[in-house]
Amino acid sequence: MAEFTVVIGNKNYSSWSLRGWLMARIANIDFDEIVIPLDRPETQAAIRKHSPSGRLPVLLHRGLAVWDSLAIAEYLNDMKPEAGLWPPSAAARAHARSISAEMHSSFPDLRNSMPMNIRASYPGMGMTTGTRADIERITSLWRDCRKRFAGAFQKDDGFLFGAFGAADAMFAPVVTRFKTYGVTLDTDADAYCTAVLGHPAMKEWIDAAQHEPWLIDSYELK
Repeated sequence: MAEFTVVIGNKNYSSWSLRGWLMARIANIDFDEIVIPLDRPETQAAIRKHSPSGRLPVLLHRGLAVWDSLAIAEYLNDMKPEAGLWPPSAAARAHARSISAEMHSSFPDLRNSMPMNIRASYPGMGMTTGTRADIERITSLWRDCRKRFAGAFQKDDGFLFGAFGAADAMFAPVVTRFKTYGVTLDTDADAYCTAVLGHPAMKEWIDAAQHEPWLIDSYELK
């Protein structure tokens, strides 16, 4: 049994679970995984066994429950500062935390009109005026990060701050949405999405999502 456990929802649909799970992968910890299928009669009771908030993801460690993806990032950063969840410079860290917090609290039109569904392909669906505004804001954040910070570090693998980190984990579900809904992107944003989708942890998650047996009808738009 591993020292850590990550409790998540369906990999195909649960955007917040993806974020918390990626934080654990970036931290390079050995962890057990519990998947709780969502939108079933027993779901809430099963989640409550692990999560005080009744939401996922939650990280379990030595009797402690850490819920919410950003809290998981900060806890793992405290435990494993050498893992590089946040960038090394103070200015870059502040910026990374700011854009991560914005992702955490914003973009409701994108979330509602383009729910995460990794297995699906819905090109052109969900593109409302509000969704387009959210997409423009998100891609402008990406371009700004790449321009201002990515080249400042020795390791630049095409991610927001060079190496794959917590900020990339926060935006990873958005990248899957852009693919599912066939969103047309500029060259820089498209290159960033390619980098995220090509990361080994993302490939692992996507492969598992494609082989899950569960369906949530409200996320299946056709």
